Amino acid sequence: MNLIETFQGFVAQVPELIQPLIIALAGAIPFIEGEGAVSIGIIGGIHPVIAAIAAIVGNFLCVAILVIAGSGARSAIVKRTRSREAVAAGGAGSAGGGVSETVDAGGSDRGSARREKFQRAFERYGVPGVSLLGPLLLPTHFTATMLAASGIGKARILIWQAVAIIGWTTIVAVIVGGAVSAIR
Repeated sequence: MNLIETFQGFVAQVPELIQPLIIALAGAIPFIEGEGAVSIGIIGGIHPVIAAIAAIVGNFLCVAILVIAGSGARSAIVKRTRSREAVAAGGAGSAGGGVSETVDAGGSDRGSARREKFQRAFERYGVPGVSLLGPLLLPTHFTATMLAASGIGKARILIWQAVAIIGWTTIVAVIVGGAVSAIR
């Protein structure tokens, strides 16, 4: 909770023009995200609409960077693997035997359990379901990165992540804004 208190302190100490930037920065942090950032902003005295927009922008920009980087990394790995397979098949005269063995990127039992849980949810609900329900289990940053690593198209991921970020942040903004206005 120190991180949240730190952001609330920053919001109270900086000029009004800088406050949305602090909220956007908070929205870019996993586990705070748009929902936590909008709460910080509204409780810190920022108008709910401004706080929501700043939180959404911060959260989405970070997710977009992760999706683009994750998709690029996946493309590079797939391209490299295919070129190795082609060299092995053509150069050694073999049918591409042991060169294309996959390596477990996780290593830990906990990590593989999370990947399996994600995979089951993805198979059951698809990109829209994982994007919309993902914030209940994992930060959107992790969900979006796993979708990109799975080979889903960047545009599809970003559209559904935008819908989820806007939806969840708006819901929290309405709840927190209503609670704060009821108290005041």
